[in-house]
Amino acid sequence: MTGLAEFRQAVRPEWIDYNGHLSEAYYVLVFGFATDAVMDQVGLDEAYRGSTGCSLYTVEAHVRYLREVGPDAELVITTRVVDAGAKKVRLCHEMSVDGTVVATEEIMALHVDQSQGGTTPFPPAVAERLTALVEPQPAYAGRSIG
Repeated sequence: MTGLAEFRQAVRPEWIDYNGHLSEAYYVLVFGFATDAVMDQVGLDEAYRGSTGCSLYTVEAHVRYLREVGPDAELVITTRVVDAGAKKVRLCHEMSVDGTVVATEEIMALHVDQSQGGTTPFPPAVAERLTALVEPQPAYAGRSIG
């Protein structure tokens, strides 16, 4: 596990689809919540976003659905920072239920100045935090759909 805290989320009844399992859109929703938690941990929190007008924008994502998730499951998401540049970060999220990985998501996100409408470098303290958290990517990262 990384220096990042785990994110936990209980499956809500309205997230269950007609097959009796977690609907695919909600995997992505929960991964988004985990990205928000990472943002809070590295200093890109609500106060930062409000004072600077800058935020992370996910520009690419690859989700793998590995196991079905049933009602009332407790989802645990662990995150790895696998790359951090001046204006971008690449994260790998792993979603587990009872210790079994049920889904993964790899994202690339850009640091965007919303008032300027373009990318901007991370503040030095945030860049240092992200760089310090970088670890090797898991085997599934960087693969294409095939």
